[in-house]
Amino acid sequence: MGQRARTPEELETLLEDAFVLRDREAVAELFEHGAVLGDGPREARGGDAIARLARDMWESHRTYLAEPRRVVQARGTALIVAERGINVVRRGSDGGWRYAIALLSSDGATTEEDR
Repeated sequence: MGQRARTPEELETLLEDAFVLRDREAVAELFEHGAVLGDGPREARGGDAIARLARDMWESHRTYLAEPRRVVQARGTALIVAERGINVVRRGSDGGWRYAIALLSSDGATTEEDR
């Protein structure tokens, strides 16, 4: 993928695309160094662990839908409240937005069959 999100909303779309394509590398690139991805009780920190958790989610037929309900931005930090998650994102020195914390809800999780 190698794309850089210009807005927090675009970052959400890129994460959805990476999940649809099952591209572990693309998922990892959307998170800043040391970021955290939480999926219910499971938590992964850092690119490699995040990529492994994404793979585990796919093996459970889970996917991610970009459904931001509200985006609250203060300078280079934004809070994204979505139907199935809460995410904190930050703008890097290159101008691209990346996830710092992504907490995805496993309750009512979206499966491929639901799409």
